[in-house]
Amino acid sequence: MKASRSNPLTRRAFLRGSLAVGASAIAIPTFIPARALGRDGMVAPSEQIVLGAIGIGSRGRHVLECMMGEKDVRFVGICDVQRTRRESVKAMADKKYGNQDCAMYRDFHDLLARSDLDAVLIATGDHWHALGSIIAARAGKDVYSEKPCGLTMGQCQALDDTIQRYGRVFQAGTQRRSVANFQFAHYLARSGRLGKIHTLHASCYRPKVSYDWLPAEPEPPAEECDWDRWLGPSPWRPFNRTYVNGGWRGHYDFDSGAAILDWAAHTVDLCQWANDADETGPVSFEPSKEKITARYANGVTLIIDFLDTPFGNRDPHYRTSNGTCPVRYIGDEGWVETGDTGQIVTYPETLKSGMRQFAATAGTNAAAHTRNFLDCVRSRGLPACNSKVMRHSHLASHAAAISWMRGKTLQYDPLREEFVGDPEANAMRDRAMREPWHI
Repeated sequence: MKASRSNPLTRRAFLRGSLAVGASAIAIPTFIPARALGRDGMVAPSEQIVLGAIGIGSRGRHVLECMMGEKDVRFVGICDVQRTRRESVKAMADKKYGNQDCAMYRDFHDLLARSDLDAVLIATGDHWHALGSIIAARAGKDVYSEKPCGLTMGQCQALDDTIQRYGRVFQAGTQRRSVANFQFAHYLARSGRLGKIHTLHASCYRPKVSYDWLPAEPEPPAEECDWDRWLGPSPWRPFNRTYVNGGWRGHYDFDSGAAILDWAAHTVDLCQWANDADETGPVSFEPSKEKITARYANGVTLIIDFLDTPFGNRDPHYRTSNGTCPVRYIGDEGWVETGDTGQIVTYPETLKSGMRQFAATAGTNAAAHTRNFLDCVRSRGLPACNSKVMRHSHLASHAAAISWMRGKTLQYDPLREEFVGDPEANAMRDRAMREPWHI
């Protein structure tokens, strides 16, 4: 897709040059596949977005399948520190394309060194999202990163700064902004149909944090599972298979904000959107046993509810069972609530007039969000959840988590992006990285 690739002679230019040969040349019929010319609904290879992926587990596989389902995408390489995951993704790609061309890498630098690569999907564990995205942007690649996009406030700031500096397209995997029922709830909030918005509810897991190590197990060969690369910038600890199988969640060295950001990266982001606050954040955070209460300078209150039944069961914090990641927006003339089931509940009921039905579990579907990213790779426009949007919603979520870990009300300056009068809280905005990794 890039004009700057090493071979400037495109198929189109070659064909034009061939037709320009002198009249004495003998015309020989040549079969050119429709795929090469971009006919019959196909996209010519020279016009395709060349995609690679780093760290693909179950969620990453869904996002990758969404991207590979687009006709203008050609997936060429998978990087993962686990051999079984590399081979699984390669098998999926080779089956789709009917060849053996998908390359496998253990070191993402080798993938990023490809001159034909336009963009990468990063779906590693949380502790690699920011640094992986930053290195990819510096290598000239556009980036779709799963959330949370940074393990700390400092990482989120550095990521946005890098995207701006290198002029890359970035999409955070907070896909609910691209899902219809959440878009309708946003419409009700911003159109004035709820009246003046005064309270927003964002759900998250009940916070937890562990500083313990799991028991040491024999470390496998690097070709099977490269433990050193899996750890990356995180502090060293002995290998345990549970970590690489997804059991890193809740461990402070690998997790974002006491597990709060696992959902808040979505739900706080949606509330920021509903409050027209994509360029700012709350000015105070007050933790309690059941919630964190944040307040914006415009007087709107954000309540981050701790949910005990997060997988679709009815929870007393919300009016109905909305599945994962429910949000509620309340104005002085009505309210709306929705979640991943696609169900929308409103008061008064007339707010739903003209509303169409939404598909179940739609909130987890990344198809529209990945299409938005791919369109922006082509146009160089700003995706729905670009790095600036990510920066402010993630900083708000991290600040809420720090208030909970500090166990006290914190004042926050969203312009300076620092806490007011609390050096200990400010020290928690970032963490050191294990050598040789650094931003």
